[in-house]
Amino acid sequence: MNQTQSTNYSFLSKIKSHVNSSVILIVCTVLALICANLPWTAQWYTKFWQTEMSLSIGNFNFFSHGGHPMTIMQVINDFLMAIFFLSVGLEIKREILVGELSSIKKALLPIIGACGGMIVPVLVYAAFCGADPVMGRGMAIPMATDIAFSLGVLAIFSTRVPVGLKVFLAALAVADDLGGIIVIALFYSSDINLFYLILAAACVAVMVIANWRKVRRKAFYLIVGLALWYAMLNSGIHATIAGVIVAFCVPATLKNGTGHYLERIRTNIAKFPVIAADRKKAIVLTHEQIHTLKSIESAADKLISPLQDLEDNLQGLVNWFVIPVFAFANAGVALGGMSLTDVFSGVSLAVMLGLVVGKFVGVFSFSWISVKLKFVSLPDGASWKSFASVCVLCGIGFTVSMFIADLSFSALGAEGAHLLNNAKFGILLGSLISALLGAFLLNKTLPKER
Repeated sequence: MNQTQSTNYSFLSKIKSHVNSSVILIVCTVLALICANLPWTAQWYTKFWQTEMSLSIGNFNFFSHGGHPMTIMQVINDFLMAIFFLSVGLEIKREILVGELSSIKKALLPIIGACGGMIVPVLVYAAFCGADPVMGRGMAIPMATDIAFSLGVLAIFSTRVPVGLKVFLAALAVADDLGGIIVIALFYSSDINLFYLILAAACVAVMVIANWRKVRRKAFYLIVGLALWYAMLNSGIHATIAGVIVAFCVPATLKNGTGHYLERIRTNIAKFPVIAADRKKAIVLTHEQIHTLKSIESAADKLISPLQDLEDNLQGLVNWFVIPVFAFANAGVALGGMSLTDVFSGVSLAVMLGLVVGKFVGVFSFSWISVKLKFVSLPDGASWKSFASVCVLCGIGFTVSMFIADLSFSALGAEGAHLLNNAKFGILLGSLISALLGAFLLNKTLPKER
């Protein structure tokens, strides 16, 4: 298997993991909607997330912000989502170094499409929110494409979908996430605390120097990362950015190179005698052979870079715990208090149209122009019709959109709570329309069998 084949296999394996997690995301979203709207669970569902949490040693509480204990909702949105962004950051770094974003030829079409998919939805949202500065805080909500949900819909068509289209959608979602991270860092920070900002900078400097000095222990970067998260939480810069910074500081290279560890494995394997053909016979190893086996195991572990090892270790935690918990906590839209006016005006309408219309128009138009100008070419095996159908799926926004909605409105009191509820409804409705419309068009435009 050559390097290109290996990279593609790794990328498609990553796509499969996102697809698998989309099922549990749907279940958690439905459960959240049920709990938020049934009369005997609605009050409990709302109050539970406002319960205060603490992780204390003496007078020091790790889960505190500005001297006040954090609620369960804040811990989910600030701490667990920092783990999510750590995983996203590791994925982005890997794709930039060796994946689908590692060269201009590979990355240009998804990046151009992602730029259109971020700019046009903001313009659509702005057109519907008018000059209202409070509503204007949510302009970034329809920018994001949810990689798990969008690839989950694409997976319905299995081998009918050309690999090039799958890779394009996944790479575009990764580029979208990077854009969302930049927006969060630039526009959702306030009340900068100089002391904690200096402390955060010191943590980053320690990790950069450690990387330069070839420190390859993942535990070191995670421990310093916890200190960085706490410093950024209290610095005024949103704490989840700490996850991305840690990801870009985690080493992507081996301390002694691949050849060193491969040779060590070969040498140790050669020490073992030829084992008899009778496999049922018990094998009793000497202490020296056990030590040799452990040396082989250690060398095999060190063949995997800290970046890829940590990304792999976080995959299950993020897909099966962090994102489902986030979905269950944030997708509970109270429908009882909403009117038709709320649904078809204001934030709900702006978000919904930003996802359904803005994402498609932005991704498709920017991609079409770049292909016609011969900057890039369509993905292998794709036609303009099937490509347009995939662009419709880009309007499925969930995790990052919900997260930005919370950042936009959660701190504005009663008015903010109403706008947040409407924004979440717009996200759910826009994502559902994009998913159903995209699936319908894909079924019409994809070849019947591949």
